[in-house]
Amino acid sequence: MRPDELLARAGMRQVAALALTDHDETGGLAAARAAAVQHGVTLINGVEISVSWRGQTLHIVGLGIDPDDARLRTGLADTRAGRTRRARNIAAALDVLGIHGSFEGAQRFAGNPQIIGRTHFARFLVQQGVVKDVPTAFRRYLGNGQPGHVPYQWAELSDAVRWISGSGGAAVVAHPGRYPLSASEMNELLTEFRACGGAAIEVVSGSHSPQQYAAFGELARRFGLAASSGSDFHSPRESRHDLGGLPALPSGCTPVWEKFDLVERAAANRATA
Repeated sequence: MRPDELLARAGMRQVAALALTDHDETGGLAAARAAAVQHGVTLINGVEISVSWRGQTLHIVGLGIDPDDARLRTGLADTRAGRTRRARNIAAALDVLGIHGSFEGAQRFAGNPQIIGRTHFARFLVQQGVVKDVPTAFRRYLGNGQPGHVPYQWAELSDAVRWISGSGGAAVVAHPGRYPLSASEMNELLTEFRACGGAAIEVVSGSHSPQQYAAFGELARRFGLAASSGSDFHSPRESRHDLGGLPALPSGCTPVWEKFDLVERAAANRATA
């Protein structure tokens, strides 16, 4: 969905505040900000940065960022350049499988070749009738170990956290339940994340089960991290939860938006814009 469509849906769903967190890109925030005013929603500036950690791709969300911060802009530009290279390699892998035109097809969904991700390729595969839906595209072609998966070295964890923190934002480990990490590896990740200035972990997520809400809530408390909630909403057809449809954070968690006054700051920025 385009940023203006997303904010229109948020208004329709009576969402009071939300963060727009595009992958490695902040270009949609201006349009989102205008639509937020129109639909009575408080917009929190956000981004989702791709990170490589011990051979795994992780996502670190930045909330309350300054999208004009020079170091953040440079870091994101470098990361987007890597996205383009990986996208061409994914297209080459799909060509070998007899699936042609995927780079151009994915680009039509992305709009910008510098932000092409696996989800755009997945949408192309659905459009072409190769698979029935986006999850199937990942299971059969684009997920780890599948023929269209292309590993890539993204930003370092410490760099991503530094870009976010340096721009005035709070760094959050996004949807930790999606990563194939053992309990000890998750502990090591959160220890390193906290040490380099990380602020929060996504406890309630469109990717998590109710059992995981409790487990990640306990990890947040144990590591002294704030808790975040994210729908991971892309469109009504592709997302498990609609905007505003997630449950509350578990008892005892400190919401990241309260600890860092994200909603209040966003409302103040809106009032002075």
